[in-house]
Amino acid sequence: MTELKNEFQKIYTLQKNNQQNVANSNYKERIKKLKQLKVLIEKTYRKKICNALYLDFKKPLLETELTEIYPVIGEINFAIKNLKKWTKKKKVSTPISLFGSSSWIHYEPKGVCLLISPWNFPVNLTFGPLVSAIAAGNTVIIKPSELSPKTSEIMGAIIADIFNPNEITLIQGDAAVSQELLKLPFNHIFFTGSPAIGKIVMKAAAEHLTSVTLELGGKSPTIIDETADIEKAAKRIAWGKFINNGQVCVAPDYILIPKKVERPFLEALKRQIEIFYGDNAESSESYCRIINAKHFIRLTQHIEDAKSKNATIAFGGYTKEVENYISPTLITNLPNEASLLEDEIFGPILPILTYESLEEAINYINTKDKPLALYIFSNNKKNTDIIIRNTRAGSTCINHVVLQYSNHNLPFGGSNTSGIGKAHGFYGFQEFSNLRSILKQHTRSATELLYPPYTEGKKKLTNAIIKWF
Repeated sequence: MTELKNEFQKIYTLQKNNQQNVANSNYKERIKKLKQLKVLIEKTYRKKICNALYLDFKKPLLETELTEIYPVIGEINFAIKNLKKWTKKKKVSTPISLFGSSSWIHYEPKGVCLLISPWNFPVNLTFGPLVSAIAAGNTVIIKPSELSPKTSEIMGAIIADIFNPNEITLIQGDAAVSQELLKLPFNHIFFTGSPAIGKIVMKAAAEHLTSVTLELGGKSPTIIDETADIEKAAKRIAWGKFINNGQVCVAPDYILIPKKVERPFLEALKRQIEIFYGDNAESSESYCRIINAKHFIRLTQHIEDAKSKNATIAFGGYTKEVENYISPTLITNLPNEASLLEDEIFGPILPILTYESLEEAINYINTKDKPLALYIFSNNKKNTDIIIRNTRAGSTCINHVVLQYSNHNLPFGGSNTSGIGKAHGFYGFQEFSNLRSILKQHTRSATELLYPPYTEGKKKLTNAIIKWF
């Protein structure tokens, strides 16, 4: 580890020494880098990316295209289109008390950044933030997850094809590698993962007063009311919950639904799952697997805990350890102490809870930590407004799920236990930038009239002009 530690320090020093050169690049030079990255992802390495993700956890080809490649290409295109505007100085008004001066904000790079990315969407959640870091003019050390090694290998090749290690480099390894990297005095850390690891990252960052972006997770609730279109809700929830085998930070984590529409919703949801994945999802080419044995065991223990507490397996519940396979599973009649209602599920298991009143549903949500996402299915604007006003969440989607992530004009991120900071589009660019405030004095300043000594005349003058401050 000493040898690795020295190697990490060497790379960090190279980037620190080169950071000013990268920072001084103009928007055209940054766009050129983004275009190179786009070509490699979209054309040169596209098939290799798809193959790597299939080898890592049997991710279907089209699902890789839709959730890994297209979002990154979209992020690149959006940055290319808007970077000239983002990098311009932003003029702001100046109060009359500072007469004779002008003010503006200059977006400057934060410096040497560490990007720690997860395994569930390894390409999307590595290259997405990287686009923002490049757009803002930073140097970056990337540490991808060791749980998707084939994909990490391909991403490393892509980075090496474009960048020198003194600008951007990718380092593979396990948690010990992350721990060593976190000891370095980065200017910014962008981490995507669990709240538990997020706390470790934030604690390490505090040692150097390093700013952080934490994209975490949490139990994202879905409220369905009596006015909702049940068939549409079932179709959209089935898609958002079981894509990537439920290993999605913004997937619906549990359903809250009025008792009298629970049964028709359940039947509609079962039908939709069978339309998507057939009678046996195990043989479906559209259904991937749990990432590894550790997470498979964690999820099967949730199912066993539910059974031990007399919950109802309303659909699915089948597992196959040798393949890390868990079928789409719906569970009802869960008691509050069930483990499925305590931890973020991050898998293809969907608890369905009932409520008598909207207030009861809202109160239940508010007993838990702030989620990364909250979903509402309703055709009643009053109900929708009540839910939004009386809950807190990183994002909300009405009458659909997950799609809010795909809008580059929206900031993406959580609050407190579900995250700190925002990503995507301008908000990602801003996250990797320091908003440097600048004021320029053009004429004699009015404040000069109030310099010491503080005479009686100046006291009277102060009283006369203080209302302009």
